[in-house]
Amino acid sequence: MGALAQRVWERLMSWGAIGPKSARAKRFRHFGNGSSICFPVTALYGERYISIGEGTIVGPYSSLSAGVSPEHELGDVEVLTIGNHALIGKGSAVVAHERVVIGDHVFTGHNVYVTDANHGYEDITTPIGQQFAPSRPVAIGDGSWLGHGTVVLPGASIGAHVVIGAGSVVTSHIPDRSVAVGNPARVIRRYIDGQGWVDVKD
Repeated sequence: MGALAQRVWERLMSWGAIGPKSARAKRFRHFGNGSSICFPVTALYGERYISIGEGTIVGPYSSLSAGVSPEHELGDVEVLTIGNHALIGKGSAVVAHERVVIGDHVFTGHNVYVTDANHGYEDITTPIGQQFAPSRPVAIGDGSWLGHGTVVLPGASIGAHVVIGAGSVVTSHIPDRSVAVGNPARVIRRYIDGQGWVDVKD
């Protein structure tokens, strides 16, 4: 019985995945060949503002959204870009209200959260969940790795070939070819031409 349930689940995962030839993929601004959003999907809307490159995989139980809600009209713009041959880990979420760019060959661990938007709290007569702070673009450079549980907040930018340690919270700029950890994330190692990898002291 267990083997049968496993086969049925595997078949459901295959049928439920969104690939370039599926009807759902046609809603996207671009959905590259060889790419897949794995089943089950937790939340997915604003596809017309989302571009996914070639050979990119978004793991199961993940969320991708552009705009505040499915009805949010943003015009003829690309709000969320995920590049070629990227891997977004299981249970991750990318929330874009203005602009999030994830480069080529970016890999993430599970349960990573990336957003360019946050709630406001200035008006004490309105619930915080109903207030929005101004969006600030987010960028993650080519070839970078974000460890399990990383959070990337509005205005953050991560350079190319960067490692972000598990559980880190990125709030600002992390330069190319570096390793950053902590909350807020700080650089602890950098690659310097002629020296190789060197530790960064406080």
